[in-house]
Amino acid sequence: MQLVVARIGRAHGIKGEVTVEVRTDEPELRLAPGAVLMTEPASTGPLTIETGRVHSGRLLLRFEGVRDRNGAEALRNTLLIAEVDPAELPEEPDEYYDHQLIDLDVVLEDGTEVGRITEISHLPSQDLFIVEREDGSEVMIPFVEEIVAEIDLEEQRCVITPPPGLIDDRAETVSARDNGEEA
Repeated sequence: MQLVVARIGRAHGIKGEVTVEVRTDEPELRLAPGAVLMTEPASTGPLTIETGRVHSGRLLLRFEGVRDRNGAEALRNTLLIAEVDPAELPEEPDEYYDHQLIDLDVVLEDGTEVGRITEISHLPSQDLFIVEREDGSEVMIPFVEEIVAEIDLEEQRCVITPPPGLIDDRAETVSARDNGEEA
């Protein structure tokens, strides 16, 4: 199974280093020196990581055969893809790879079906499950412990406890005017 682990950003300096946008919870494993990564577009790879270091909070990588700024800049926006055994699990018990979550049935605690996870959107603040409902519409569910109560890989389901209005139109609006009070 292939997982996108990073996207190459701009060149850094003149010796072939690039910044990378990390897209894995395990950069020390997936982006270590010696790692050979496939690329998208495929024509730029495969790439072998020669060195890696953190500079001002950003991960910098240098690849074998890339020795100058021009070579580094030519890699900009390339996706780095790691080959991962589908049976491999993340180190932490409450972490999951995207491929483990795609196609899980999403249900409420009472068993009411909500839909099926079709995509995971990785945003800076949190991840979102894109859930396709039976009628073809989509709903976005934040992957946070206050809402996602349980992930059961054996049963292939995700149990959620959404606040009012997240998956339906039961939003509750509270206003001082509703009680006849002056604001």
